This record gives sequence, structure tokens and C-alpha cells, in this order.
Amino acid sequence: MADIRSNFVGIKSPNPFWLASAPPTDKEVNVVRAFKAGWGGVVWKTLGENPPVVNVSSRYGALHLNDSRMVGFNNIELISDRPLEINLQEIKKVKRDWPDRAMVVSLMVPCEEESWKRILPLVEETGADGIELNFGCPHGMSERGMGSAVGQVPEYVEMVARWCKQYTRMPVIVKLTPNVTDIRHPARAAKKGGADAVSLINTINSICSVDLDLMAPTPVVDGKGTHGGYCGPAVKPVALNMTAEIARDPETQGLPISAIGGISNWRDAAEFMALGAGTAQVCTAAMHHGFKIVDDMISGLKNWMDEKGHATIEDFRGRAVPNVTDWKFLNINFKSIAEIDQDKCIKCGLCHIACEDTSHQAIAAQRLEGKRRYEVIEEECVGCNLCFHVCPVPDCITMVSVKTGKPYLNWTQDPRNPMRKAAE
Repeated sequence: MADIRSNFVGIKSPNPFWLASAPPTDKEVNVVRAFKAGWGGVVWKTLGENPPVVNVSSRYGALHLNDSRMVGFNNIELISDRPLEINLQEIKKVKRDWPDRAMVVSLMVPCEEESWKRILPLVEETGADGIELNFGCPHGMSERGMGSAVGQVPEYVEMVARWCKQYTRMPVIVKLTPNVTDIRHPARAAKKGGADAVSLINTINSICSVDLDLMAPTPVVDGKGTHGGYCGPAVKPVALNMTAEIARDPETQGLPISAIGGISNWRDAAEFMALGAGTAQVCTAAMHHGFKIVDDMISGLKNWMDEKGHATIEDFRGRAVPNVTDWKFLNINFKSIAEIDQDKCIKCGLCHIACEDTSHQAIAAQRLEGKRRYEVIEEECVGCNLCFHVCPVPDCITMVSVKTGKPYLNWTQDPRNPMRKAAE
């Protein structure tokens, strides 16, 4: 069977599935239960210098879509509100009892050199494998000049990363905030500061919903609400894009990436790995379904790797990166059209409605022997694949490439491009 052991910047674990820094990693009892369930590692919930951390009630909001619960998840919880000394004692004990598992400690202290200099030896003494600098939290702590308030300023990212590399032997992972215009800038700064790796994404600044009875954002705290951090399956596309941007940026190519953001199953993890990630951090899925979901993640990844002939994760890690490009380099002469498998079609008409009302009127609604039938009008089909996405039947609608006889042509080469004409 495929070997999914992980060695991420020298941090070894039996598999690449780690629990992200969050409520599931806040104390010894949770982490031990996770390790017993099979998780390869954890990032301990963010520690600080015993700040006056006081959490509120309630703390979570969620986006539900039809029958799917927690498609998106929002939280306004702060860093660990437990005493630093207790956390450090528990980290040391867990690492001693589970030496083969990855133990990374998330940290957040004021953006002052002395603060980092004080806390790093305390964490190192626990025997932890590495640290993750929390430069992403968008609520509560950011108002105190920490979290995303640091992560949004590349100069601060570089500065703190450099301090940490100076004062600890442990690998330094910088956790990036997605609440920026261009994720490449803080990633470049982390690399310049000597960081061993980056992890991303942290949560997205958000208001998840509004209670229309209380007229306040959720979660509601005594009649008021605030912005929080958004995560869960809904943020996966954002996380995939940002991972790809870092993986293909010439200035950060080769920088190890620990993926975070909507990872709920083995396929999600494999997609991030195909874009260059070395480990997959999970939070919302574990909070939704419990720690045992790692069983399916492990077996699913191994089975898929066996099927594809991948002996190790390195056999496919980063393989999709060369195929990520800018829109201007896509082949505008390539053509595909929709094709409907009439044997699988259940005659629901969703493809016709979507195409007729909002797209290109390329699916005809017909009657054949008194029965409904939907056919693609090939000359009208532009290959947008909206019908493919609205169809409720797997593989009923497929996109088929059409030979045009035209050579590869991208927008930078197209004579219709006014910018190209101006350059000439």
C-alpha cells in the first residue's frame, strides 16, 4: 500500500493529516483522543504570554445550504484562555507519550522582540517539533496589534520571522492571513525572514449571517455581534488559489506549504498536495464530524495513490502547479461542447432552464413520443459548462472537446487584443 508518511521541514508524522490550531487542539485530553484516532499531528491552539484572554458566549456562526449543515463556519473565539504554564506542561507530556506524532505549537504575542524572545525557549523546552506563527486571526487579537494586524504588513511578517529564527532551533512556520490583496507579498516576506515554511489560509474576515429577529450579526452576544473568522468547506476554493499562487511564484517556489482551508476528506487533501502542499491541516470537518474522520482520509488517500501508482506523496505533490497559469495564456482556440447521455437523463430540465434563462440558449426542450427530451444545439453551445454543474445526475452531461483545426492561440498573441496592437 502507498506510503503516506510525512517529513515536513524535518517534522515527521505517520501521515500528513494534522489538526489545525483551534478548539480541537486546546488541551491534552483532546489531543490524546485525536492521536488515538490516528491523526498524524496537531498544531496546538495558539498560546500567548498569559494575556487577559476572555472569551464570549456564543462564539460560533454557520452557513447552512439546504440540507448541508456548516458549509461555512464562523468563529469569534480568541487564542487559548488557559494559563500558559498549564498548556506548556500538557504539550510536554503529550509529546513525550506520542513521540512519533507531529507537535507544532501556534504562538501569538505582541509584535515586540522581547516578547518573542521570552516565549520561544519555554516552548522549545517542551520538546515540540516546531512553531507556527499566528499572523492570521482576524478578530479580537487583531485589534490588539496581533494576528492579522501583523500578517497584513509584509515588513512585520519578515521581522518577526527573523526574530524567531534567531531565538529558537525549532522550524518556524508562518501562518498567513487571507485578508490581503495579494497573498504572495506576505509569503515572500516570510521567506525573506528565514521562515522554514508557510501555512495557509487562516480564517477569512466575515459576518456569517444576520438574525432578523434580533437584528444583529450571528453569533449574537447580548444583542450585539461582530465580524469573525470564516472557515469550512466554503473557503476551500480561496485556499486552493492562494496555495497555487505561492507555489508558482518564482520568489517563493520551493517554500514548503502546510495547507489549511475547507479540507474535509482525502480528495481535498490530495488537491492541495497536487498544488504543492506537504501537509493538510483540518479543523471544521473534525468539529463537525469528530476525530474518527481521519480513518477515511488515510484509507482514501492510500487507495487513490495505489490506483494511480503513486508510492509516496512526493510522487504527485506539486504536479498540478505547472498547469496553473494566467488567463491570458489559455488557448482561446480550444473548444468543447456539452453532450447529454440520454440513458442517464432523468428529464428534470434543469440544464435547459439554466441555459435558456441565463446562458446561451443552447439546449432545446423537445417532445419525443410524448416524452420530454433535452438536446444540445451544437452550433449554439459555447462550452461554458453551466449545464454540467446544474445537472443532478453524475456523468449525465459531459464536456467533449471538438477539433477546430486551429493552432494554439492565447490572448497575448491574438491580433484582436488592443494591447498587443499598441505594443507593436
